[in-house]
Amino acid sequence: MAPIVHRLADRDGVEARVCVTAQHRSMLDDALRIFGITPDYDLDIMTPGQTLSGITSAVLQSLDPVLKDFRPDWVLVQGDTTTTMAAALAAFYRKIAVGHVEAGLRTGDLENPWPEEANRRIATVVSTRHYCPTERARQNLLNEGVDPRSILVTGNTVIDALHMTADGIKQDRALQDAMARRFDWLDPDRRLILVTGHRRESFGEGFQQICRALARLGERGDVQIVYPVHLNPNVRGPVFDILSESASIRLIEPLDYVAFLWLMQRASFILTDSGGVQEEGPALGKPALVMRETTERPEGVEAGTSRLVGTNADQIVAECAALLEDAGRYRTMSTTRNPFGDGTAALQIAEDLAG
Repeated sequence: MAPIVHRLADRDGVEARVCVTAQHRSMLDDALRIFGITPDYDLDIMTPGQTLSGITSAVLQSLDPVLKDFRPDWVLVQGDTTTTMAAALAAFYRKIAVGHVEAGLRTGDLENPWPEEANRRIATVVSTRHYCPTERARQNLLNEGVDPRSILVTGNTVIDALHMTADGIKQDRALQDAMARRFDWLDPDRRLILVTGHRRESFGEGFQQICRALARLGERGDVQIVYPVHLNPNVRGPVFDILSESASIRLIEPLDYVAFLWLMQRASFILTDSGGVQEEGPALGKPALVMRETTERPEGVEAGTSRLVGTNADQIVAECAALLEDAGRYRTMSTTRNPFGDGTAALQIAEDLAG
């Protein structure tokens, strides 16, 4: 959302305020600092061991007084988080128009990803304006009976944010040097595999399989695996239990956006279950192997920039080995056109809202 916040701030006649829920406090604060955003409202709802029901009720109860005070014409929400769903519902209860950024993504399976597939469907039902990243997302909405006049295909703002940050790194020699010092333990003689993993539907056996796959990959000797480990204890438990003794695997704390982007730029490829990384990696020419059974971003699979590998250890290892050992496959995945936008999504959304 950061690119939209900046675009709206530049427009005369628009008063835009930022409200954060702080569902993930530390990761949020890093992002706000990097993009130079100071929230006007901070709901600070994060509590230890919070449940999905707790998050939903906290957002509804905390956001309603903000909406009553500010009385906006529009509420913008992004993506498929529980915060997105609950904020859209809170605005709907106040009869405030909702603009859904990154609208129309679907897997067709409520269990995968869970609960995100339900979150974005609920957001669609109560939204007035739908900002879709791709034509396929638009078609998904049309198939569900959404008024075509309420849909605008813009590309995804994640690509805007990526270009903003990548350009900043490229122009800042001091920042480049700082990143090099921060990650001076990287081995230039081994190919870097960057890992992200946090999906709820993989908790339990799925994460154990993922970790066993990483352990086996670490035994190759020709790769270095870097895994910024999500703060959720359902992730950290199996990750540290299974991988902490591997000399080829570096388990680190979650990264701020600049550091993560810097590592993406240096990675050979990315092993992920994240939605956004399926767009960010290919935008940088980095293949994405997706540790999920389904994806709401099939455009990347069809374009050849990403590949579904599931959570089975044998399949993950085999797909990674193919990328490491087959130069033709790697070249194809790393040079295919990114289908998720050209970096102008925020401008299009701001113009649409202001117009």
